[in-house]
Amino acid sequence: MLNKDHIQVWSECLRIIKNNVDSAIYDAWFATTKSVSLEDDVLTIEVPSDAHMRQLEDSLFDILRATLKRVIGERVKLNYMVKVVPGFNVNYSHQNTYVPDNPAVQFPPDENDLMNPFVLPGLRKLKIDTQLNPKYTFDNFVEGVCNRLARTAGENVSKAPGNNPFNPLFIYGGSGLGKTHLAQAIGMKIKEDYPDKVVLYVSARTFKSQYVDASFYKDRYTNKNRITDFLHFYEMIDVLIVDDIQELVGSDGTQNAFFHVFNYLHTSGHQLILTSDCAPSSLQGLESRLLSRFKWGLSAELLMPDYETRLKIFKAKSQQEGITLSDEILEFLANTVRGNVRELEGTLISLLAHSTLNKEDITIDLARRVTERIVSSHSNELTFDKIRDTVCDYFKISQDQIVSKTRKREIVQARQIAMYLVRNLTQASLASIGTQMGGKDHATVLHACSTVQDLMETDKSVKHYVQELEKSLKLHN
Repeated sequence: MLNKDHIQVWSECLRIIKNNVDSAIYDAWFATTKSVSLEDDVLTIEVPSDAHMRQLEDSLFDILRATLKRVIGERVKLNYMVKVVPGFNVNYSHQNTYVPDNPAVQFPPDENDLMNPFVLPGLRKLKIDTQLNPKYTFDNFVEGVCNRLARTAGENVSKAPGNNPFNPLFIYGGSGLGKTHLAQAIGMKIKEDYPDKVVLYVSARTFKSQYVDASFYKDRYTNKNRITDFLHFYEMIDVLIVDDIQELVGSDGTQNAFFHVFNYLHTSGHQLILTSDCAPSSLQGLESRLLSRFKWGLSAELLMPDYETRLKIFKAKSQQEGITLSDEILEFLANTVRGNVRELEGTLISLLAHSTLNKEDITIDLARRVTERIVSSHSNELTFDKIRDTVCDYFKISQDQIVSKTRKREIVQARQIAMYLVRNLTQASLASIGTQMGGKDHATVLHACSTVQDLMETDKSVKHYVQELEKSLKLHN
């Protein structure tokens, strides 16, 4: 064996590797390692995470082996020490080697240090609750022209997660069109076909909350925050599904964390599935580097269901509810109720309730009476114009003022309250609210809604304004 200090040996290895690999690969996978010891031709290096170690083993094996043999010799062995700080995944030292008769060794984690809600403590291999809802499957996702592209892409992703052209798969569309259903159906199918894959469904709001907790939570040994733990946990996910990605707007720290998670998973060949209320090109308030990555894969839009799809939805949902409906009733419902999937389901539930409570058979007459109420309700539903006009009258300002760029406090407050009410009382997307409110961007609307929500908890006058306006809108609608 060479008579060299282990730090010198690994430095020499890194110099050779740096000269033979792309600089981005070197910076991502080698620059973050460091030497721990060198004893009897066994070099131990420290790596940031178990997933990092797997990347070195799986994708960079050849350059590692050749370099180690050149610097140390033919009998060289390499051990990894995975320095996982307790918190978001298991804490253990992991040793591995290129020599077959020297198996990996794992030490059990300290269960008291497992704090992530998704981790099931006491297990050596990372196991998590996927957070998937078993009712969301491809079998009960009704396909139509409005969603065929997204569904087909989702099925392809489920067949070869991480090894397909649709990474990330970005699913977008309005409320109630099935984004969450489709995203979770992909996850359910992957878990069924690839039980060893680590799949996680999480909302962007939950991701943000976890990041904040990690920022403020201090390790009892180092007194440092748990951001490293947080990132290491997400690096171990094979299929990450993030719902409502637009909720990351307004949080630079969370966006930065998600950027690193996205980069790591994508580079490692893991699958990302994202949902949003609008296309990546329409998202405002997210870092440009994130938006560019969202466009790497496929962006698939979910549209309002057409007649044929509505008819299939009514047929499928009635069968699931155990209701027998004639073709005449099904066609009447599909022609009359033209809302999103959630509204179609609500109509069917309402029809079933009337039939059950009144002990009345479901006839075309009953369907007509039920849908008349629903369609009438929809025709009188709150709109942006109604809410804007009501807010203007309440605060005694003009329509031109509320959509203007003035920063007068009373105008800004009225504008923010109007945007808050539109978002909470209608199905309008953030992008459409901003457009109608004088060309404000997605981030401005989200900030306005958050501001009003916070003020309602701390300012009695703002809470009173909102409550009075909500009462007025509901009374006159």
